Amino acid sequence: MTMLQERAPTEPAMTGRQKLILVLLLGSQFMLAIDFSILNVALPVIGEGLGFKLANLQWIATAFALCAAGFTLLFGRVADLFGRRRLFLAGMALLGLSSLVGGLAINPEMLLVARVAQGLATAMVTPAGLALLTTSFSEGPLRQRALGLNGALMSAGFTTGAILGGLLTDLLSWRWAFLVNVPVAVAVLVAAPHLISESRPARRTRMDLPGAVTVTGGLLALVFGLTNAAEHGWSDPTTLGSLAVAVVLLVAFWFAEKRAGAPLVPLPVLKRPTVSWGNVAGLIAFLTETSLVFLLTLYLQNVLGYSALATGLAFGVLGLGTVVGGVMAPRILARTSIRTVLTTGFTIQAAATASLFLLGDDRGSLALLLIATFIGGIGNMLAIVGFMVAATSGLPDNEQGLATGLATMTQQVGITMGIPIMSAVTTAGMAGSGTVLEGVSAAILVNATLVLAGAVLAWLFLRRPAGPRTSP
Repeated sequence: MTMLQERAPTEPAMTGRQKLILVLLLGSQFMLAIDFSILNVALPVIGEGLGFKLANLQWIATAFALCAAGFTLLFGRVADLFGRRRLFLAGMALLGLSSLVGGLAINPEMLLVARVAQGLATAMVTPAGLALLTTSFSEGPLRQRALGLNGALMSAGFTTGAILGGLLTDLLSWRWAFLVNVPVAVAVLVAAPHLISESRPARRTRMDLPGAVTVTGGLLALVFGLTNAAEHGWSDPTTLGSLAVAVVLLVAFWFAEKRAGAPLVPLPVLKRPTVSWGNVAGLIAFLTETSLVFLLTLYLQNVLGYSALATGLAFGVLGLGTVVGGVMAPRILARTSIRTVLTTGFTIQAAATASLFLLGDDRGSLALLLIATFIGGIGNMLAIVGFMVAATSGLPDNEQGLATGLATMTQQVGITMGIPIMSAVTTAGMAGSGTVLEGVSAAILVNATLVLAGAVLAWLFLRRPAGPRTSP
């Protein structure tokens, strides 16, 4: 039996308070999404301004990614145990402070400390904010609509970040890529206590320290290994060593959870098809679309000769497609099922991505790129919303922090994995006398194949979720 979700005769409407909560939480998530990409085009300028060595410039992005991905699962569970609003507000305060420090940085060390703190703040705010979002709306049409808007704004945030980073750097200073966060963080800190109620269990369980240490260490090693692979290749000893440590620690985490009385991640949760296969789908969705942006950036700048700002503006069409997909997704979910939405989204994305294989070395190909990325953005957002709904379905409210922590971890690991993998494929495609276009084309086909695999997996393994279980 499929997960048919029939539309009620009268779809419930959001209350005024729920609308304000939605605006506040979506605004904070949009700001965090912008932070992932806002510094990308500004890195060379920052390096010149603060005296970064070229070889160390990557650490501006890596320091953020390590903490944002490595600590998100831990903080997702902390939110469940100690209070989601409390962690959300603490993360927003840290984000505002670290952004101020980054904007006022006078040397590389000060900037890197700010980036580490921004990554930790993101790991705190994202799962706590998503858990507050899911618990503010009961499972069904309202939650699906909220998650659809959240997914659309997240993807639009990545695109907006690239454009905004270029504009701020060109017109003002790279420092405003940090400072723009400060007034938003202050506004959220003022409004949130009046709108959002605290949510935490009546009986607090002990923190699973072995699980926390092993999963956090494993994720840090995984993200570092993947990031190092993008810079130095998959055969580099540091890459291989980091990935080996990640495997050992994550296996240790699995065994620690089997023995823990109050596990950080209860294994029955991971065994639920909606959680496990939903997160597999999310990994594929983020891995493929973010790495496609990387591939098309190479194409637009190295093949067609467009500037960084023009490249960012071209991706505005992709951002528009994701907004359209985010609005469509809840309506389609109400009439069909999570499995259907995921499969349809991936199929659309795969077809649009595969069409990019036809890109040539003249600027006449730009029309194909814009049309394909718009359509692919719609498909990708259908998949992302389907993933978020699947990953948080059938779980009680007191485990929504865990569910959103897993989903956030999946998102960030997927973003981190995509570029090293597609970079390696591109390099292999360029081996010998190959051109950049040939390398990018080979990677595009691999990307489309991965998306199609996501469609097949979603169709085969996603089933109707059981109702929310009662936690002991």
